Amino acid sequence: MKDTLEIRWHGRAGQGVVTAAVTLADVLASEEGQYVQAFPEFGAEKRGTPILAFNRLSRKPIRTHSQVYEPDIVVVTDPSLLGLVDIGEGAKEDAIFLMNTTFDIGLVRKRLNLGQRKIFALDAYTIARDELGRAIPNVPMVAALVKILNLMDLDQFKEKIEKSLAKKLRPEVVQMNLRTIDRAFKEVKEG
Repeated sequence: MKDTLEIRWHGRAGQGVVTAAVTLADVLASEEGQYVQAFPEFGAEKRGTPILAFNRLSRKPIRTHSQVYEPDIVVVTDPSLLGLVDIGEGAKEDAIFLMNTTFDIGLVRKRLNLGQRKIFALDAYTIARDELGRAIPNVPMVAALVKILNLMDLDQFKEKIEKSLAKKLRPEVVQMNLRTIDRAFKEVKEG
């Protein structure tokens, strides 16, 4: 991992995009020598409006407190945003893209002019719908991100996220989310 990774999340209000960024930070903050930030960018948007959230992950204290303008990683939690917003804006040449989509990745790469950047995809809506009964993609997307960045192994991640989710969710809902993590780790694919 680079000294500092900057992540930009694209999603829609009400889909847990901000929660995803905060959850990632909460899980990683418990790691020795890891510094993290999580913050949103939105105003009084209505449910369904495109929004952004951000993370910074670093091995040294983070002194920057601005929006992420040149992300190392771009996460798109809603496939309807592909082509609607410029997800590649400012992304570094070696940026990694993680998308919640069932679209053909080759076609997405071409239509969005992403060049030879690495693109990963999973169908987080189906995973969440199957395991939670609701299409909330945030936990599967965080899990896929942890896997593709090799931030920690599956068991370690599940242990940490279980503690994080238990602060605000009923035990049975936490268990459902843990099943989404198992599936996300298995189903995320490079395209």
